[in-house]
Amino acid sequence: MKKHLFSVAVATSVLMAGTSVAQADLLDDVMERGYVQCGVTEGLPGFSNPDDNNEWTGLEVDYCRALAAAIFDDPDAVRYTPLTTAVRFESLSNGNVDVLSRTTTWTMSRDTDLGLSFAGVTYYDGQGFIVRSADGVTSALELDGAAVCIQSGTTTELNATDYFAANGMDASNFLTFASRPETVQAYIEGRCDTYTTDASGIAGDRTKFDVPGDHIILPEIISKEPLGPAVRSGDTRWFNITRWVLNAWLGAEELGVTSANVDEMLESENPEIRRLLGVEGDFGAPIGLSADWAYNIVKQVGNYGESYEANVGPSTPLGLDRGLNALWTNGGLHYPMPIR
Repeated sequence: MKKHLFSVAVATSVLMAGTSVAQADLLDDVMERGYVQCGVTEGLPGFSNPDDNNEWTGLEVDYCRALAAAIFDDPDAVRYTPLTTAVRFESLSNGNVDVLSRTTTWTMSRDTDLGLSFAGVTYYDGQGFIVRSADGVTSALELDGAAVCIQSGTTTELNATDYFAANGMDASNFLTFASRPETVQAYIEGRCDTYTTDASGIAGDRTKFDVPGDHIILPEIISKEPLGPAVRSGDTRWFNITRWVLNAWLGAEELGVTSANVDEMLESENPEIRRLLGVEGDFGAPIGLSADWAYNIVKQVGNYGESYEANVGPSTPLGLDRGLNALWTNGGLHYPMPIR
């Protein structure tokens, strides 16, 4: 019996050692390569959108930049791969991208069946509908029998089907399209009465319309869509980096640390701020990063609130109030885990 237990212990140790080596691979590869390969939306204002010079901006892009700042002390050490809904998970699984930061909803099936791990939530969203103001529709409950454009292979399709069925509405005129641009274009061309996707995405798309004011987003939100970055499962160190970058980004806002005052905050007596900025303790070493990894995020990218206001907030064309995306201290859902 003792011999058997010893053999099991040895086998377990070997397995754990092998796992540790495997877990170190992606960070090592990324550092050797010199940049993070980030999978993003094909082009969605406020979240991940390229300009004419192929410079990417947006809330999800800023997460990628924060990741690069933490690893390389350089927020520009990122390359972006625009991905359609149909290929996003395959692209992550086969290693074409290191992290997926692309309006992707965290669901149980994705978390358990696809070999993915979600680092957290960057944006709490919900599915909505957009219609032409001239049609006089004021509620999604008035869309019985309407032609609805939907992107196939998304949670959007199932949510809309469930919503119509639950409300006794005719869903026979649903039109599905392979990509987001095709879906939006079909609506613009008048092939459907409405299209449905995450409400934030609709707000972003509307900014590109010739006359945004001719279209209204209906008040009903028919689903929960917690959007966040995902990585391949099985690489604990890389997963921890992606998760704690998000927590530090949010935590900096909670502690009042901004890109403008971060250097002054190095002298703070607040132990939480001192740990965040690497003045006290070394929380970078366990995940393979320098002690000032979170300082680099705030200094070079800003905190979550700064990114939100710059990309999707009330003063931007999207005009999105914080709402659920406020910190828990302000009535929202964002609750950063403590660095200690």
